[in-house]
Amino acid sequence: MLLYIHIPYCDSKCYYCSFNSYTDKFNSREDYIYALIKQLDFELKRFRVKNGDIESIFIGGGTPSTITPKLYEVIFKALQSFIKREIEITIEANPNSATLSWLGGIYDLGVNRVSFGVQSFNSKKLKVLNRSHSTIQAINAVENAKKVGFNHISLDLIYNYLGDTKESLKEDIDIAFSLPIDHISAYELTIEDGTKFSSTPELKQEDNSLAFFVADEIKKRGFRHYEISNFGEYESYHNKGYWKLKDYIGVGAGAVGFKRDRRYYPTTNIDSYIKNPLDIREEILTKDDILTEKIFLGLRSNIGIDETILNKSMIERADFLVERGRLKKERKVYKNINFFLSDEIALYLLD
Repeated sequence: MLLYIHIPYCDSKCYYCSFNSYTDKFNSREDYIYALIKQLDFELKRFRVKNGDIESIFIGGGTPSTITPKLYEVIFKALQSFIKREIEITIEANPNSATLSWLGGIYDLGVNRVSFGVQSFNSKKLKVLNRSHSTIQAINAVENAKKVGFNHISLDLIYNYLGDTKESLKEDIDIAFSLPIDHISAYELTIEDGTKFSSTPELKQEDNSLAFFVADEIKKRGFRHYEISNFGEYESYHNKGYWKLKDYIGVGAGAVGFKRDRRYYPTTNIDSYIKNPLDIREEILTKDDILTEKIFLGLRSNIGIDETILNKSMIERADFLVERGRLKKERKVYKNINFFLSDEIALYLLD
């Protein structure tokens, strides 16, 4: 059982961001956390969670580093008896708000993995993306995380913004690997409706070669490519749980939960959520929906696709791709050789 906690507060709204986040609701943080606890209590019962059932926790956003460790104490107290002894607990953070004291306080609560939204170490690119931190803040944040005791540190990078070149991206990667990290998430810039960049779609460049370049440069330095956008010496247990389609609880405004054949969507509006955190929409998934997700997620990652979930014609197509060197088969699991072709291969299998 996985647990996702959504913190929808941000210092500023990045121009590419489509996640549920607010920059003008900071006075509601305490009320929000107590509403979240109410939903958490409800979900623990709905999912029938017992002592030690929760295998991993991911606190995302938004910007979780806008919430003080003191407020997080309430959440960790409520979860104390439900979490597994050896558990991965990840928190996302922005370099400008993840101060040394904040990192120390979070680490003392039991969080053992931190993921920094760096995106770039280039000051001009940070400004255009409307990131609220500087290059030096990003470097200091990673170093401070190591200083307080974190052994698992990740950072995000973005590529294919207009003007990105192999040289500029290599510089970002070089700086990243000069820091004490064991994981990188490298995302291609996407322009989505409702974001600031949606009015200027030309700011995304279409250069497929940069995806391969970024992946190769990261792998060259010893990180495994274990999902289309993720690389590491350490592979995130929580993320891999999503890709295996494990059950997960989602609490907070804009979170998503999943159990067997159902998805749960709490309301996204902070004020509405505080008033009624149990206003949760339910979506029922068909067997075909679940099969499709397992195929797409398996091909995008090193999870692969178990032969037993495929029908006869899908197996024939998969075997054909093995013969052509597009997939490999390990025991009864088909695995993708090139994650960047995952969608095309998934559509071929599902045709």
